[in-house]
Amino acid sequence: MTQQPATTPYNSGMLSNDSHRESDRLKSIQRNVDAFTTGILDGLPIKTSWNCLEMGAGAGSIAYWLADRCPDGRVVAVDLDTRHLEAGRAANLEIEEADITREDYTPGSFDLIHARYLFCHLPERDEIVARATRWLSPGGWLIIEEPFHLPAGTSPFPVIQRILDAYQRMYHKHGADLTWVRGLPALLARHSLTDVDFAGNPGCMGGLGKDRWLPLITQAAPGLLADGLITEADLAEFATLLKDPAFLDIPQITISAWGRRPAE
Repeated sequence: MTQQPATTPYNSGMLSNDSHRESDRLKSIQRNVDAFTTGILDGLPIKTSWNCLEMGAGAGSIAYWLADRCPDGRVVAVDLDTRHLEAGRAANLEIEEADITREDYTPGSFDLIHARYLFCHLPERDEIVARATRWLSPGGWLIIEEPFHLPAGTSPFPVIQRILDAYQRMYHKHGADLTWVRGLPALLARHSLTDVDFAGNPGCMGGLGKDRWLPLITQAAPGLLADGLITEADLAEFATLLKDPAFLDIPQITISAWGRRPAE
Protein backbone atom coordinates (compact mmCIF):
# COMPACT_ATOMS: atom_id res chain seq x y z
CA MET A 1 0.00 0.00 0.00
CA THR A 2 1.26 3.46 -0.91
CA GLN A 3 1.83 5.65 2.13
CA GLN A 4 1.68 9.41 2.36
CA PRO A 5 5.05 11.10 1.88
CA ALA A 6 6.90 12.09 5.02
CA THR A 7 7.64 15.74 5.67
CA THR A 8 11.26 16.42 4.71
CA PRO A 9 13.36 19.46 3.72
CA TYR A 10 12.69 18.35 0.14
CA ASN A 11 8.91 18.57 0.18
CA SER A 12 8.52 21.43 2.64
CA GLY A 13 11.79 23.33 2.61
CA MET A 14 14.55 24.58 0.32
CA LEU A 15 13.89 22.11 -2.50
CA SER A 16 10.14 21.95 -2.07
CA ASN A 17 7.92 22.14 -5.12
CA ASP A 18 6.18 24.94 -3.23
CA SER A 19 9.14 27.08 -4.17
CA HIS A 20 8.36 29.09 -7.29
CA ARG A 21 11.95 28.44 -8.41
CA GLU A 22 11.77 24.64 -8.18
CA SER A 23 10.53 24.18 -11.72
CA ASP A 24 13.47 26.24 -13.03
CA ARG A 25 15.90 24.15 -10.99
CA LEU A 26 14.51 20.84 -12.26
CA LYS A 27 14.42 21.96 -15.89
CA SER A 28 17.95 23.29 -15.66
CA ILE A 29 19.15 19.89 -14.45
CA GLN A 30 17.35 18.21 -17.33
CA ARG A 31 18.88 20.54 -19.92
CA ASN A 32 22.37 19.91 -18.65
CA VAL A 33 22.38 16.23 -17.66
CA ASP A 34 19.75 14.43 -19.78
CA ALA A 35 22.14 13.76 -22.66
CA PHE A 36 24.57 12.05 -20.28
CA THR A 37 21.78 10.03 -18.65
CA THR A 38 20.17 8.86 -21.88
CA GLY A 39 23.60 7.99 -23.24
CA ILE A 40 24.10 5.62 -20.29
CA LEU A 41 20.62 4.13 -20.70
CA ASP A 42 21.15 3.70 -24.45
CA GLY A 43 24.10 1.47 -23.66
CA LEU A 44 21.82 -1.07 -21.94
CA PRO A 45 19.92 -3.79 -23.82
CA ILE A 46 16.53 -2.13 -23.25
CA LYS A 47 13.53 -4.06 -24.59
CA THR A 48 10.21 -2.53 -25.59
CA SER A 49 8.44 -4.78 -23.06
CA TRP A 50 10.45 -3.70 -20.00
CA ASN A 51 8.81 -2.51 -16.79
CA CYS A 52 10.73 0.48 -15.42
CA LEU A 53 10.83 2.46 -12.19
CA GLU A 54 11.98 6.08 -12.21
CA MET A 55 12.71 7.07 -8.61
CA GLY A 56 12.61 10.79 -7.79
CA ALA A 57 11.14 11.58 -11.19
CA GLY A 58 11.34 15.38 -10.83
CA ALA A 59 10.06 17.09 -13.96
CA GLY A 60 9.79 13.77 -15.77
CA SER A 61 12.14 13.89 -18.74
CA ILE A 62 13.74 10.49 -18.10
CA ALA A 63 10.41 8.85 -17.24
CA TYR A 64 9.02 10.13 -20.56
CA TRP A 65 12.11 8.89 -22.40
CA LEU A 66 11.73 5.43 -20.87
CA ALA A 67 8.00 5.36 -21.69
CA ASP A 68 8.86 6.05 -25.30
CA ARG A 69 11.53 3.31 -25.37
CA CYS A 70 9.32 0.71 -23.64
CA PRO A 71 5.89 1.11 -25.26
CA ASP A 72 4.93 -2.50 -24.57
CA GLY A 73 5.90 -2.28 -20.91
CA ARG A 74 5.23 0.32 -18.23
CA VAL A 75 7.06 3.11 -16.46
CA VAL A 76 6.29 3.99 -12.85
CA ALA A 77 7.43 7.54 -12.06
CA VAL A 78 7.52 8.12 -8.29
CA ASP A 79 8.24 11.34 -6.43
CA LEU A 80 7.38 13.05 -3.16
CA ASP A 81 5.50 15.68 -5.16
CA THR A 82 4.29 14.96 -8.68
CA ARG A 83 2.95 18.36 -9.70
CA HIS A 84 5.65 18.75 -12.38
CA LEU A 85 4.80 15.41 -14.01
CA GLU A 86 2.30 15.01 -16.87
CA ALA A 87 0.11 11.99 -16.14
CA GLY A 88 -1.27 11.87 -19.68
CA ARG A 89 2.09 12.06 -21.38
CA ALA A 90 2.07 8.34 -22.31
CA ALA A 91 -0.41 5.51 -21.98
CA ASN A 92 2.18 3.27 -20.31
CA LEU A 93 3.23 5.93 -17.76
CA GLU A 94 2.04 5.62 -14.14
CA ILE A 95 2.53 8.60 -11.81
CA GLU A 96 2.88 7.75 -8.13
CA GLU A 97 3.17 10.35 -5.38
CA ALA A 98 4.96 8.60 -2.55
CA ASP A 99 7.99 8.61 -0.29
CA ILE A 100 10.39 6.10 -1.83
CA THR A 101 11.87 5.40 1.61
CA ARG A 102 8.47 4.01 2.71
CA GLU A 103 7.76 2.03 -0.43
CA ASP A 104 8.38 -1.69 -0.74
CA TYR A 105 7.57 -2.92 -4.22
CA THR A 106 7.05 -6.59 -4.96
CA PRO A 107 10.41 -8.33 -5.46
CA GLY A 108 11.24 -8.83 -9.13
CA SER A 109 8.86 -6.11 -10.35
CA PHE A 110 11.14 -4.08 -12.59
CA ASP A 111 13.51 -4.74 -15.47
CA LEU A 112 15.12 -1.33 -15.05
CA ILE A 113 15.30 1.05 -12.08
CA HIS A 114 16.81 4.51 -12.47
CA ALA A 115 17.38 7.39 -10.06
CA ARG A 116 19.19 10.68 -10.49
CA TYR A 117 20.19 13.12 -7.74
CA LEU A 118 18.00 11.29 -5.24
CA PHE A 119 20.09 9.00 -3.05
CA CYS A 120 22.44 11.71 -1.81
CA HIS A 121 19.40 13.25 -0.07
CA LEU A 122 18.23 10.04 1.65
CA PRO A 123 19.54 9.37 5.18
CA GLU A 124 18.87 5.66 4.65
CA ARG A 125 20.48 5.67 1.19
CA ASP A 126 22.37 2.39 1.58
CA GLU A 127 19.25 0.55 2.70
CA ILE A 128 17.22 1.90 -0.24
CA VAL A 129 19.91 0.64 -2.62
CA ALA A 130 19.54 -2.79 -1.02
CA ARG A 131 15.76 -2.66 -1.46
CA ALA A 132 16.05 -1.53 -5.07
CA THR A 133 18.22 -4.53 -5.92
CA ARG A 134 15.43 -6.78 -4.63
CA TRP A 135 12.85 -4.98 -6.78
CA LEU A 136 14.79 -5.96 -9.90
CA SER A 137 13.63 -8.86 -12.02
CA PRO A 138 16.29 -11.47 -12.90
CA GLY A 139 18.59 -9.83 -15.43
CA GLY A 140 17.26 -6.37 -14.51
CA TRP A 141 19.42 -3.24 -14.29
CA LEU A 142 19.83 -0.66 -11.52
CA ILE A 143 21.26 2.73 -12.57
CA ILE A 144 21.95 5.44 -9.99
CA GLU A 145 23.40 8.88 -10.76
CA GLU A 146 24.63 11.23 -8.06
CA PRO A 147 26.83 14.31 -7.71
CA PHE A 148 30.34 14.16 -6.32
CA HIS A 149 31.15 17.67 -5.16
CA LEU A 150 34.76 18.73 -5.44
CA PRO A 151 36.17 20.53 -2.38
CA ALA A 152 34.95 24.13 -2.42
CA GLY A 153 38.37 25.43 -1.50
CA THR A 154 39.91 24.09 -4.72
CA SER A 155 37.97 26.52 -6.93
CA PRO A 156 40.23 29.15 -8.55
CA PHE A 157 37.59 31.80 -7.77
CA PRO A 158 37.42 33.03 -4.14
CA VAL A 159 33.73 33.95 -4.32
CA ILE A 160 32.91 30.48 -5.68
CA GLN A 161 34.87 28.98 -2.81
CA ARG A 162 32.61 30.86 -0.40
CA ILE A 163 29.36 30.09 -2.23
CA LEU A 164 30.08 26.40 -2.77
CA ASP A 165 31.26 25.97 0.82
CA ALA A 166 27.99 27.53 2.01
CA TYR A 167 25.95 25.43 -0.43
CA GLN A 168 27.62 22.21 0.67
CA ARG A 169 27.20 23.12 4.35
CA MET A 170 23.48 23.74 3.82
CA TYR A 171 22.94 20.41 2.11
CA HIS A 172 24.91 18.61 4.82
CA LYS A 173 22.72 20.31 7.43
CA HIS A 174 19.68 18.79 5.72
CA GLY A 175 21.18 15.30 5.74
CA ALA A 176 22.61 15.16 2.23
CA ASP A 177 25.94 13.52 1.42
CA LEU A 178 27.47 15.04 -1.71
CA THR A 179 30.38 12.57 -1.85
CA TRP A 180 28.51 9.31 -1.13
CA VAL A 181 28.50 8.26 -4.77
CA ARG A 182 32.21 7.44 -4.70
CA GLY A 183 31.39 4.20 -2.88
CA LEU A 184 28.36 3.34 -5.02
CA PRO A 185 30.03 0.93 -7.49
CA ALA A 186 31.40 -1.12 -4.59
CA LEU A 187 28.00 -1.02 -2.88
CA LEU A 188 26.30 -2.41 -6.00
CA ALA A 189 28.86 -5.20 -6.17
CA ARG A 190 28.34 -6.05 -2.48
CA HIS A 191 24.65 -6.57 -3.24
CA SER A 192 25.61 -9.22 -5.80
CA LEU A 193 24.93 -7.15 -8.92
CA THR A 194 27.07 -8.12 -11.89
CA ASP A 195 28.46 -6.14 -14.83
CA VAL A 196 29.00 -3.21 -12.46
CA ASP A 197 30.38 -0.17 -14.24
CA PHE A 198 30.40 3.60 -13.91
CA ALA A 199 31.00 6.83 -15.84
CA GLY A 200 31.52 10.48 -14.95
CA ASN A 201 30.19 13.74 -16.34
CA PRO A 202 32.02 16.90 -15.18
CA GLY A 203 29.67 19.74 -14.32
CA CYS A 204 30.35 23.20 -15.69
CA MET A 205 29.83 26.46 -13.84
CA GLY A 206 30.05 29.47 -16.13
CA GLY A 207 30.19 29.53 -19.89
CA LEU A 208 28.11 32.62 -20.67
CA GLY A 209 24.49 31.62 -20.24
CA LYS A 210 24.91 27.84 -20.28
CA ASP A 211 25.18 27.64 -16.54
CA ARG A 212 22.80 25.30 -14.70
CA TRP A 213 24.05 26.52 -11.34
CA LEU A 214 22.28 29.88 -11.44
CA PRO A 215 18.82 28.37 -10.65
CA LEU A 216 20.38 26.20 -7.92
CA ILE A 217 22.19 29.08 -6.21
CA THR A 218 19.22 31.41 -6.67
CA GLN A 219 16.90 28.95 -4.95
CA ALA A 220 19.33 28.29 -2.12
CA ALA A 221 20.26 31.95 -1.65
CA PRO A 222 17.55 32.95 0.89
CA GLY A 223 18.58 30.15 3.25
CA LEU A 224 22.28 30.83 2.77
CA LEU A 225 21.77 34.52 3.51
CA ALA A 226 19.55 33.84 6.52
CA ASP A 227 22.19 31.57 8.02
CA GLY A 228 24.92 34.13 7.41
CA LEU A 229 26.86 31.76 5.17
CA ILE A 230 27.15 34.23 2.28
CA THR A 231 26.43 37.92 1.69
CA GLU A 232 24.49 39.91 -0.87
CA ALA A 233 27.87 41.08 -2.15
CA ASP A 234 28.83 37.45 -2.83
CA LEU A 235 25.69 36.95 -4.89
CA ALA A 236 26.30 40.15 -6.82
CA GLU A 237 29.87 39.06 -7.56
CA PHE A 238 28.61 35.66 -8.71
CA ALA A 239 26.13 37.33 -11.08
CA THR A 240 28.97 39.42 -12.50
CA LEU A 241 31.18 36.37 -12.96
CA LEU A 242 28.48 34.67 -15.03
CA LYS A 243 28.89 37.45 -17.62
CA ASP A 244 32.63 36.91 -17.88
CA PRO A 245 33.71 34.59 -20.75
CA ALA A 246 36.81 33.69 -18.74
CA PHE A 247 34.71 32.32 -15.87
CA LEU A 248 34.70 28.54 -16.11
CA ASP A 249 34.78 26.20 -13.14
CA ILE A 250 34.14 22.52 -12.36
CA PRO A 251 32.13 22.31 -9.12
CA GLN A 252 31.16 18.64 -9.28
CA ILE A 253 31.20 15.43 -11.27
CA THR A 254 28.01 13.49 -11.85
CA ILE A 255 28.82 9.82 -11.44
CA SER A 256 26.54 7.20 -12.95
CA ALA A 257 26.94 3.66 -11.63
CA TRP A 258 25.01 0.61 -12.73
CA GLY A 259 24.79 -3.13 -12.33
CA ARG A 260 22.63 -6.11 -13.28
CA ARG A 261 20.84 -8.65 -11.15
CA PRO A 262 22.04 -12.08 -12.24
CA ALA A 263 19.61 -14.01 -14.41
CA GLU A 264 18.15 -17.06 -12.67
